[in-house]
Amino acid sequence: MRRTLPVLLTATLLFAACSSSGDSTSDGSTVDSVATTDSAGSTDPSVPTDSTASTTPATNPDKPTVEIPAAIPTKLEITVLNEGTGPEAKAGDTVIVDYVGVRSSDGVEFDNSYDRFEPFPVVLGQGSVIKGWDEGLTGVKAGSKVQLDIPSDLAYGAEARGDIIGANEALSFVVEVRAVISPPDPANAPTDAGVPASTGAKDTTTVDLVEGTGPAMQAGQTGVVNYVVFRGDNLVQLESSWAAEPVQIGTAAATGFPGFVKGLPGMKVGGRRAIIIPPADSFGPDGNPQLGLPANTDMIVVVDLLGIYGKPTG
Repeated sequence: MRRTLPVLLTATLLFAACSSSGDSTSDGSTVDSVATTDSAGSTDPSVPTDSTASTTPATNPDKPTVEIPAAIPTKLEITVLNEGTGPEAKAGDTVIVDYVGVRSSDGVEFDNSYDRFEPFPVVLGQGSVIKGWDEGLTGVKAGSKVQLDIPSDLAYGAEARGDIIGANEALSFVVEVRAVISPPDPANAPTDAGVPASTGAKDTTTVDLVEGTGPAMQAGQTGVVNYVVFRGDNLVQLESSWAAEPVQIGTAAATGFPGFVKGLPGMKVGGRRAIIIPPADSFGPDGNPQLGLPANTDMIVVVDLLGIYGKPTG
């Protein structure tokens, strides 16, 4: 399944403050991406890929401090700093997190997501992150902040990583769990737009196809969604996220994709909504040939809201 929409809209739908050419960490190093690949081929957020010096300071005031443990951990230690009230994470769930990682021995930071303003999605139980994360985040509730003090055998063992993580290095993280998303069943993906065809729409409008039972999304928050995109004029499906992991879509008015900024607020978690979007609130009069959207053509996006996080701006 093509992933055209999130690729094309990353800068506007997700996190405008995220740099595409390397992001500063608090120890002055830069990371080329939030994820790197370990020797087993798995993806992990905790390894810087470039230690080039930089004077760019951290800019996120919400970034926490990691308190180094009194002794180097020899087993996984999980300290709940703030208890969340959301669902507990289990194997197979996608967990959206912010994190800061340091060496347990001296507190030297090697990576964090806060300064990228980009929470990181982790699928638990698939070996996509170090064992200390897979084990330490299982059972943690959405909304929680935890510290994970991880012995080297649950991190990278004898394998050094970059200039900061040495061989047999214990690691400590503060992790904030923004959302816990159970894996959706692709069989439940919408097969039609659920609304009549649309041509010549003047403004973005919405129709709730299924009323959610969870909290309502507010302006400025980020939604974790699955979506299907249809051409407005003939209701032909153009794009779907259901075959991959859920997508994070922001609604900050200054940075968000206009159709979502207008169409997502007020939607409740667990709901399904059709958002009818005119060209002015999507790709403009030229449409998007890569997506299959002709010029001057409305777009209908059917969104399932799986979770929300962030501070409302209203």
